[in-house]
Amino acid sequence: MEPVKRSATEAVGREREAAEQVRALFTHIVPRYDLLNHLLSLSLDRLWRSRAARRVLPALSAGDTVLDVCCGTGDLTFALETAVGSAPVHFWGVDFVPAMLERARRKAARRGSRAQWVAADALQLPFPDGRFALVMLAFGFRNLANYPRGLAEFHRVLRPGGWLAILDFAEPGPTLFGRLYRFYFRRILPVVGGMISGDFQAYRYLPESVARFPDLERLTRMVVAAGFHNVQLERWTAGAVWLLRAQRASEEGPGRSEHAVG
Repeated sequence: MEPVKRSATEAVGREREAAEQVRALFTHIVPRYDLLNHLLSLSLDRLWRSRAARRVLPALSAGDTVLDVCCGTGDLTFALETAVGSAPVHFWGVDFVPAMLERARRKAARRGSRAQWVAADALQLPFPDGRFALVMLAFGFRNLANYPRGLAEFHRVLRPGGWLAILDFAEPGPTLFGRLYRFYFRRILPVVGGMISGDFQAYRYLPESVARFPDLERLTRMVVAAGFHNVQLERWTAGAVWLLRAQRASEEGPGRSEHAVG
């Protein structure tokens, strides 16, 4: 095998191994996943998802279809459904952990949600080109084994003029809040999460994944390189959380806010 081909094969192998490790971690914590999300964030995760859902409303019109990638147990999809109200917007949730989707389906049934759920890898989405008006992720993007491939796939399934929105964690700056946050995030959260879930490795993974995530300037360059423009970045909770929005290029021009839902 030629060196370049061997290198590419090895890279794919490493990606698959990393993806399987993440899948195993999240499968093990499903029974306590929602409880710990709310408990360890002091229920701020609900606020963050709700705020993010309101931010993307101008990107949606009646009849649009939305994809929630790395949807977990469906909380972002439900926040989006609440935000659009009675408007006829259609929702799909995708995750590569089947146990997460089973919980999402049960929650959806209790809520009367009509969202559809599909087990799939974010790097190989089972949808045709240009299918969605909005592709959104909440606290899942940093878990992807290959960020550029993920962005390319999101670009592919978005229609021209459609929007990508990514909500995730970051390391706050060197402020008093930042120091307190890092102490909690790195020392307290893994212990409490591990005790309640029974999986200490899963909750050590969370701060580790945030620490090694590319800085937002580098991420923005990746987003632009993937074919997006009109990049908008917001930092919340003293920089601990961020929301990035970007648009797929369209001949019709940016945005469709004149037809906004809500």
